[in-house]
Amino acid sequence: MPVGEPTGENDQAEADPHAGHEQAEESTLKVLVYSDDRNVRRQVLSSLGRRPHPDLPAIEYTECATEPMVIAQVDAERFDLLILDGEAVPAGGMGIARQLKDEVFSCPPILVLIGRPQDAWLATWSRADSVVPHPLEPLAVARAASTLLQRRASVSRA
Repeated sequence: MPVGEPTGENDQAEADPHAGHEQAEESTLKVLVYSDDRNVRRQVLSSLGRRPHPDLPAIEYTECATEPMVIAQVDAERFDLLILDGEAVPAGGMGIARQLKDEVFSCPPILVLIGRPQDAWLATWSRADSVVPHPLEPLAVARAASTLLQRRASVSRA
């Protein structure tokens, strides 16, 4: 799968590209996952699955491996959550988070994956909405993402 491409599946849209398009968009959450390490991206996707919480709609993922692709995707699309790897190189997720919070109007919530729990203070500087330390525990990733997505969904409905 090409990096930067959505990985969500919509069988109905494949059968008839126009059938239920508006409904599918409203009932799908868009999540961007950034890491230079494809294994980290896979861990995040497998931790969240299609629906990380029963109260949430299905997730459509966009994977990015470079900072320029993250910026381009965020400029081009509306996301419900950004998950950024703070350990990515050459551009870490904390720096990207700070840039996006400074430059993007109504920036979506950001979950930063940090190298160790002691790095949480750096995530505060980055204005991350939540953090999960490496090594990634699937339940911790799912809980943090679900909380941010539920908050975002409740704000969107208000």
